[in-house]
Amino acid sequence: MLKKLIKLFFPPILLDAIIKIKKKLNKKKYVQRPSKQELDLYYNPEMAKILDEWGERNAWIEIQHLLHGKKTNILDIACGTGKVIEILKKNNESQIFGCDISELLISKCIERGIDSNKLKICDATNLPYKENEFDYCYSIGSLEHFTEDGIIKFLESSKRVTKFEGFHMIPVSKSNKDEGWINNYQSYFNNSPRWWIDLCKKIYSDVKIIDSTWEDEISTGKWLILKK
Repeated sequence: MLKKLIKLFFPPILLDAIIKIKKKLNKKKYVQRPSKQELDLYYNPEMAKILDEWGERNAWIEIQHLLHGKKTNILDIACGTGKVIEILKKNNESQIFGCDISELLISKCIERGIDSNKLKICDATNLPYKENEFDYCYSIGSLEHFTEDGIIKFLESSKRVTKFEGFHMIPVSKSNKDEGWINNYQSYFNNSPRWWIDLCKKIYSDVKIIDSTWEDEISTGKWLILKK
């Protein structure tokens, strides 16, 4: 009803202008260096529903291609509800393990039928696995939600437990500028590909970045391919 009244009393040109201003204001809500990561939403059942479907038309298809033919031990870091593990298990003979900081999300993995012995509740910045325990690791839409220090620790920890390569899907800004930390429902870094490459090169000497088909209004997806 409210939307109908707004359309009735505001001319289309003025309404379009208001919408554009609102979008610009929303884009400006950022800080360059957040002091801590926001974790509460990962214990929210509504967030679990979102995590169950958001990447099914893009990132979840792409990770299948990136891991195709790799019959090895693979770690899904920040695995969420386990939907990607479930998808990969259908067409991949690898042993796939998952970890996440949220007890709620790990419980969703178990409800999905994933072996609890292959799951851990832990912080991705301090993975409780042996050195080179996995041949490959991946994360999808997770790395950008950590603080800058957290990203470094995430990369160091994932490098330690991985023998060959890590694949990490992230958003980068469509402006190709370092827009900083975007404050919204699921806050994240929206920076340039160069920012990500420079950050990863503090840990890895072999860093590649390739396109993903995921995108929204202000970001487009990329895959970081990090080789030891």
